[in-house]
Order: sequence, then C-alpha cells, then structure tokens
Amino acid sequence: MDASNGGSAEARQSHAVPADAWEQPEMRAALATREISAVYRLLRKHGVSQRQIAAMTGQSQSEVSEILKGRQVMAYDVLTRIADGLGVPRGYMGLAYDEATAIRVVGSADGQQAEEDESVKRRRFLAHAAQVTMGAAVFGPESGTWAAGPARTPAPGRIGMTDVRQVEAATRALRALDYQYGGGFCRDAVVAQLSWGQQMLEAHGTELVKNRLYVALADLHSLAGWTSFDTGLMDSARGHFANALDLAKQGENHPLVANVLYRMGRVYLHQDAPNDALKLFQLGQIAAQESGSELAVSVLCANEAWAYAMMGNEEQAVKLLGRSKDEFERANLAEAESWVKFFTETDVYAMVGTVHTVLAQKNAEHTKYAIPALTRAVESYDDEMARSKTFMLSALATNHLLDGDLDHGAKVGGKAIDCAEGIKSERVKDRMRPLQEEAERRRNNADARDLADRLHAFYAA
Repeated sequence: MDASNGGSAEARQSHAVPADAWEQPEMRAALATREISAVYRLLRKHGVSQRQIAAMTGQSQSEVSEILKGRQVMAYDVLTRIADGLGVPRGYMGLAYDEATAIRVVGSADGQQAEEDESVKRRRFLAHAAQVTMGAAVFGPESGTWAAGPARTPAPGRIGMTDVRQVEAATRALRALDYQYGGGFCRDAVVAQLSWGQQMLEAHGTELVKNRLYVALADLHSLAGWTSFDTGLMDSARGHFANALDLAKQGENHPLVANVLYRMGRVYLHQDAPNDALKLFQLGQIAAQESGSELAVSVLCANEAWAYAMMGNEEQAVKLLGRSKDEFERANLAEAESWVKFFTETDVYAMVGTVHTVLAQKNAEHTKYAIPALTRAVESYDDEMARSKTFMLSALATNHLLDGDLDHGAKVGGKAIDCAEGIKSERVKDRMRPLQEEAERRRNNADARDLADRLHAFYAA
C-alpha cells in the first residue's frame, strides 16, 4: 500500500514540470552553464513549487531556497541528482557518467571510494589495450567509454598543420615542466590544453592534417595520463591513457601505442601489480616490433625486466635487461620519434640500477650492479630531469644502506630529500619509501637515524 502511494506521489511530481520547459532557450542556456539557481527560478515561473523541486531532487526545502537565492551548485553527484530528479537530459548540462566529466566538475573522482575494485579496473583497461593493440576498431560505440568531457573554449572550424604544430609545441613545453617540477605543477595546464585540443577533432581538415592531429592529441593525452599518475590520480590516468591508445591507433603510430602501453604498465608497477604491468609491456612489445623501432623495444624490455624483478624472477629480469641494452645499442637514435627519444643512455643505466635495486632488497649481492649504474645515472641527469635524478639518488642511497655503507648512504639520501622538496609529485614520495624502510631498520646507527628523522619530517610536511 505504501509503495503504491509512493509511486503515485512520484508520478504526480514527475508531471509537475511542463514537457516543453527544458527546450526553451532561456532554460537551455541556464542548464548549459549549470546555473541551478536560474533553473529553479524558471521552474517557479512554470508553477513548480519549492516543495515539488525539493521532492524531485531529494533536497530539503531550505537547500532549494538557498539555491534560489544564488547559492552555486558545483558537486558532480548533486548536479546529476538534480538532472535525474527533474528529468533533464544529462547532455543538456554537459554531464555524463564518465569519470572524465566528474573530474572536470569536482576536481577529482580519485579521492572518493572507488565503485569498482582496482583489480577489476586493471583488467578492464587491459582488455581495452588488447583490443586496440590487436587491431580492433576503436572509434565505434565503445570509444565513448573513455571520452573526455566537453571543452568550453571554441576551436577553429577548419584546421591546418599550424594548428597541429601548436598542440605539439604546447605538449613539449608542458612535458619539460613535468620532468623538472613534477606533475602537480602542470597537470591542470595539460588538462586545460587537452580540453581545447580535443574539440579540433570535430574541425575540418585534410586527411594528412587529421592523422597528425590524432597523434598530437594522443601524445597530449599520454602526458595528461602521466601527470595524473604523478599526482596520484590513478583513475584519471587510466582514462587519459585509454584515449591516448585510441588516438595513436587511429593515427597509425605504432611507437606511440607502445609508449602509452609502457606508461600504463608503469602505473601498475607503482600499484604493486607486476603481473598486470607485464601484460601491458608485452602488448607494447607487439606494437614496438611492428614499428621497427629498436629504441621502443629497448624501453619495453627494460620495463619487463622491472616487472620480473618485482615478481622475484631474477633470471628473466637479468635476461631482459641484457636484451634492452642490446636493442639500445642497435637503435638509430637520430631517427627515433619524439616519444621514444626520452630513453637515452642515461635512462638505460637508470633502468639497470632500478631493476637491480629491486633484486637487491631480496639479495644484497645485486648492490654491486646497482650502485655503479645508479651513480652513472645520477651524474648524467641535469636539473631539467630533477624528478628522475631524485628517483636515482633515493635508489642509490638505499643500495649503500643495504651494502652496509651507512655514512655514504645517509649523505646520498640527504641529497635525495633536498631534490624531492622542490618537486610536486606523489610518485617521488612513494619511490622513496624503500629508503625510509632501510633507514628505519638501522636506527641504531647515528647517520641512518638522522636520515630516518629527515625522511619522517619530509613525509609529515
């Protein structure tokens, strides 16, 4: 009986708004700008009472009253509840179910309780990556799953190479900021640039221009994914990397597909999921080998070695490090594409040192391989690669502690903290955890204790 009464009440409320109310120009403008106070005022003109608005939207009458007086509504969940309660098509308010839209409205969905288990999200991305890499169509019905939210700044109706080169230049400049200062320094600028650039996909242009645009936007999405990863926004990173994969495939750029898969694999390594990371690296190898780029193959081999090291498979880790070095020596660096060129001889040493550092935490014998490689990397990285240098200093200090050289380990660890303090990166903090653990284990030594105390203060800041 109660259910029946409730149903009829809901029915009365659902018919309180005239059918054509949402189509009127003034209402459409208010919805498009999410001016909920204006929406409510227009509803009042249509004879809808505050009590009816409250009942439909699940708000209290006092909340409705405050909104009518001008209080803004920004929270994504409230906006969607209002839209659904009033019967407004979500598209009229620029709302969608996708996570990218939620990020634009509330800042980040990553801070909320995840609706899906992380392992489910990893499997879903892996399935998407496999479809893209193995040649499935990516611009069909499923492409909207990863689509970014609508942008606001108008883009040109027709584009030429100059427009695409501007996107490429912006990406290079923003990537340089990321390397030097961390993703937290530039992520918002990357997402804003992407919001504008994404609209260019709807513009007219020659096939040559459009193909280059696909690749340019894929690279920009990849950077958005990387800076999101660096600031701890994992769901956002996954969405951007998925978009990057689709666009790189559409632009028929195999090295970029391989690069995106390598980067998403790194996210999973960071999440201590080496099995899933390895699958992405192996998919990346397919694209790298199709591209004929020895440098891309080298990158993937080095990261596969890292995954195997985390899984405790020393033999495979060492074998793949060797293959990575061989492929690097054969690579034509002068002809390598920009998204692979980042992997220099210094990065080869960095990866050798990183893999042996992971192995050294189970077998200290590996410090003899890690220390010289990391030392070489630290000496070669300049201030423009401050984040990478910090990673290597931290790993080097960890190896010296494992090797029993506590005095030197503490000095190098202090340098790592000095570098880290100027970088806006959650990843730096996470990568320094092993150093903190080793320093804490050796608190009976004054140098190690001082380092542990500095690290504690660093994390507390």
